[in-house]
Amino acid sequence: MGMELSVAGLTDVGLARKHNEDCYEINRDHNLYVVADGMGGHSHGEVASRIAVDSICDFIIAEGADCDGAFGARLEEAVRSAHEEVLRAIVRDASLQGMGTTVVGMQVCGKRAALAHVGDSRAYRWRDNQLGLLTQDHTWVHEQVLAGYLSEEQARHHPLKNVVTRALGSEKEVVVDLQQVDLASGDTYLICSDGLTSMLDDPEIADVLRQSSDLEEISRTLVSEANRLGGLDNVTVVLFAVS
Repeated sequence: MGMELSVAGLTDVGLARKHNEDCYEINRDHNLYVVADGMGGHSHGEVASRIAVDSICDFIIAEGADCDGAFGARLEEAVRSAHEEVLRAIVRDASLQGMGTTVVGMQVCGKRAALAHVGDSRAYRWRDNQLGLLTQDHTWVHEQVLAGYLSEEQARHHPLKNVVTRALGSEKEVVVDLQQVDLASGDTYLICSDGLTSMLDDPEIADVLRQSSDLEEISRTLVSEANRLGGLDNVTVVLFAVS
């Protein structure tokens, strides 16, 4: 038996960029939620993120929404398919060379969710008044943290903190991180681009989630806080709550 979900999403160009290269999708029919953060300059990042989001949604819709043991594998395959679509777009149009996109997606099936991600867009779980990070950034700086060369605080302010080591469209092959998450009544899940997490640290995100249960209000507050603190990047948030 499925769980009741409420959902909200919001994207904003921020205060420093002329174009919004983020893209998101909320597909209630398939309980699918995706955020992509495009890279490549000019409008190319917008192209990559839109291709990725559309391709993932199209793949899941075509494959169906059966809550069987393969639903996580389907989401992973959807992300791989999106990677191939970005590569094909570059082949068709040489001016798109160098574009790519991060992606984070969740699909809910019954009392579980599949979570797939590539890059530094993130997924969080808010449970029992505690915020937990579900993903690990695919960035050079995070690799240095894992290796013990940088502290978390040093990583947050490092000049290379935005250098991603995995993205759709950047290599011939893509490695997708996939996991399954057990849902519980009262959970809230947040997926977001790094335009949020580069401006707000985890305790600041937790403070916003603690102050309200209204997902639309939380979305607006997260975006406005990111902009208040500088708005140096596009910021996108998608939240769903389980009841």
